[in-house]
Formats: sequence, structure tokens, C-alpha cells
Amino acid sequence: MTKGKDIIVVEGLTKRYGNTTTVKGISFTVREGEVFGILGPNGAGKTTTLEMIEALRSIDEGSVILDGIDVAKHPQKIRHIIGIQLQSSAFYDKVTLREQLVMFASFYGKQVDPMELLRSVELEDKANSYPEKLSGGQKQRFSIASALVNEPRVLFLDEPTTGLDPQARRHLWDLIKSIKKRGITVVLTSHYMEEAQLLCDRLAIMDSGKIIAMDSPKKMIKDLLDRGFKKPEVVEQADLEDVYIDLTGKALRE
Repeated sequence: MTKGKDIIVVEGLTKRYGNTTTVKGISFTVREGEVFGILGPNGAGKTTTLEMIEALRSIDEGSVILDGIDVAKHPQKIRHIIGIQLQSSAFYDKVTLREQLVMFASFYGKQVDPMELLRSVELEDKANSYPEKLSGGQKQRFSIASALVNEPRVLFLDEPTTGLDPQARRHLWDLIKSIKKRGITVVLTSHYMEEAQLLCDRLAIMDSGKIIAMDSPKKMIKDLLDRGFKKPEVVEQADLEDVYIDLTGKALRE
């Protein structure tokens, strides 16, 4: 596909549970090679939206076309061209990281170099360790390595840095940037506004099952300022997290 072409096209996407509609006819596109964010409060419909795009949850109305494939009609094809960040509970406690990556790749009929994958997420020295021995940040990075075993066209990350300390969070940001440089499209949800502003080329803000705004972070901020918004206090060039990182160092402590 030509860079910049829409790799995901969502039209009128709707999900209902009984009398409750959790996703209400939303439409948006994701361009190949970009990091696209979906933001919103708890219950906004973010995760449900991702799961419908990933062919993990049925679509009640509307459509999703991913890399030219209709998700509802060909869910098995979709699963071979996407990567999904796994939760730590999906890993085998007594199987090493190296062995798990080989096993996950075999599910797709692929062969991988597990050490190369672990090296890409700064876990080469943990190749013979078990998931239960990893820190929170290490587990998150391993979950991303696992999602890359099938060389996906699109990588989905659902709140990838929740619960991580500042060093681990910033290292994961660098990892996401490096994945983008490889030409992989990234779709992520997040509750961290700084994270979304730093990583996302464009983002959609959801509330109550609807998209209420969609644009680049810079454009959204400019539009807010153009409406006359002013912060009640002076914005400093550094914040407490910057102080913390400066004093304790940027290196991971795991």
C-alpha cells in the first residue's frame, strides 16, 4: 500500500448490549504508518471499538475494512495481519520468554528469531526467564514483542503504559516510536494526555459511545486556544515528572 493511504476504514460502527448502545455509529479512518489514538473516559466505548476492529467482538451495524479486508466477513484473515497487545494473564508461567515467542509464531505458521524480538524490546537478557519473574514494565514490553511475532500490518495497544513508573513509561514510548519507524500502523488507547500528545499523529476523542472530536493533537490544541481558552496558571517548561526523571535517571530499574 502507498504510505498515507487509509489502512482502516470504519463506517457507522455500532455495538449494542440489550437496550444499551455502547458504540453509536462512529466513523473514522486510520492512515497507513501513523499512530492513531482513541481517548475517552471509562465507559466511552474505546475498548469495544478496538475489539470490533480486531474481529474479537461482533459488529451489530456498520463496517470495518482493514487493509482492504471486510472484518465481519473475513475475521480469520484479519487475525493474521494484526498484532494485539496481550495481557500478562495470557502468558504461560513456566515457559521462558524465548520459548513463548517461538510458540506464538508457530500459531501463525511463522518462524521468528526470538532473540531479535527480545532485543527490540530491551529484554534480551531475560530470554530464559519466566513471565512471572518480570516487572510490570518488562511484562508490557514482552506483550508487545508477542504481538509482533506475525509481522503485523497494524498493532493494537490498549492502555499500554497504565501502572508503569515514569522510566518504564518513557521507554515504552520510545519502543512505540521505533515500531512506527518500521512502517507498522499503531492504534492505541490511553488515559495519559501527555502520552497521546507525544505519540499520536491523529486521535479521536470518544464520550458516551460517540466520537466528539478528531484531528491531530496540535490542531486540537490550536482550536482550543482560538476559542479563547487560557490556563489558570503559568505553564512551566518542566514538571514534577521531569524532575523525578532527572534526579533518578532515565535507565530502567528492573
